[in-house]
Amino acid sequence: MTGTTPGADDVTGGLPPEQLPPVKSPLTGEADPAPPRANVFIKDLLRGNAVTTILAIVLAMIVGGILIALTDDDVQESAVYFFARPGDTFVAIWQSVYGGYEALFRGAVFNPRGADFAAQIRPLTNSLGFAAPLIAAGLGVALAFRVGLFNIGARGQMLVGAIFAAFFAFNLDLPMWAHLPLTLLAGIVGGAIWGGIVGLLKARTGAHEVILTIMLNYVAYYLLLWMIRTPGLLQKPGTNQPITSATPETAQFPDLFGPSFPLLDWGFVVVIIATLIVWWVVEHSSLGVRMRAVGENPFAARAAGVSVQRIYIYAMLFAGGLAGLAAMNQIQGSVTTGFTGTIDAGIGFDAITVALLGRSRAWGTFAAGILFGALKAGSFSMQAQGIPVDIVLVVQALIVLLIAAPPLLRTIFFLPKTDAEKAAKARAKAAKKAVTA
Repeated sequence: MTGTTPGADDVTGGLPPEQLPPVKSPLTGEADPAPPRANVFIKDLLRGNAVTTILAIVLAMIVGGILIALTDDDVQESAVYFFARPGDTFVAIWQSVYGGYEALFRGAVFNPRGADFAAQIRPLTNSLGFAAPLIAAGLGVALAFRVGLFNIGARGQMLVGAIFAAFFAFNLDLPMWAHLPLTLLAGIVGGAIWGGIVGLLKARTGAHEVILTIMLNYVAYYLLLWMIRTPGLLQKPGTNQPITSATPETAQFPDLFGPSFPLLDWGFVVVIIATLIVWWVVEHSSLGVRMRAVGENPFAARAAGVSVQRIYIYAMLFAGGLAGLAAMNQIQGSVTTGFTGTIDAGIGFDAITVALLGRSRAWGTFAAGILFGALKAGSFSMQAQGIPVDIVLVVQALIVLLIAAPPLLRTIFFLPKTDAEKAAKARAKAAKKAVTA
């Protein structure tokens, strides 16, 4: 019998060549097999914005829980004898953290202690009511972001929108079907004009929108202060206090589900309509294509025939109008007894946070606004338990920090890096080798 007997060094195991697996290597000129689709899907999912956003919220809540525990009196007392009875400290930590977030949930989503179903779901309607102006102003900031403009003037645009509404609509004697939309329109127009000034100056002179919006915020604030302190302008008749007259009943948004839910009115429905409009304009209209092109690369957009200056003006008009809508949610819904110079209630700056968390997308901003509205509504229940409201602000700030720094979040949770991050790391490594060579 001829042939060879497989020995100990025979890696083929005596199998004929046709039964051996194919050898693929750079030397054979054959590419590596494609990874399984499930692996690609999981990797893309872990790289996606949704997972990053969820993990940012989770990590921020964990840090918030640590702060709640550190500021709790029972935890501090039990920590004194931690080494003697460590169980007491852990129980106190659990009770403080659970109690804090249970109060947040109870004040923002559902209150099982309510006397009836209306009382139990009132927290959810309160959250939606608080979210309405945040969403409107956040949409304005997000739309400007998509065009490459950093609009931090939502506060001034809100104040001027309130001025227009009070100056042109409060003194009218009209039925509700005419007075309410006229007041709403006046506020939107006022905010759009104030934002349009920024867009016009940016387009014509090249002035930076950050400086313009910061300065116009002060101009709008002191203009409003002067008007509410001057009899015959916006000051309430018969008083020397810096406050306007009450919003006429015919100009107020009716309650959406009746008097049992006073913080949720038809203004929220208007905000939903505004979200739909912004989504369609930015994502599905020819104007939106030009806006996104300018936001990606204004030089390439100009070379393609897009009027960059005109797009800047359009974007700031839209952004200002949406901030004006946020002001109308205040004076036609939440603050109807007359407003002062603090009518914006910090919403103009919170809108930047909402837009960042929403990734400058219409529906992302909508969801972020609801989240921040829930945090605001729940903070009152947390305060009732002795938890500082500043902890909620810390949680909000951490969410924005982590959303704005995805590489940091991926490092913390060991998520796969994006192709852009891998390319940047490879370039940095190559540059370092070139310097040391």
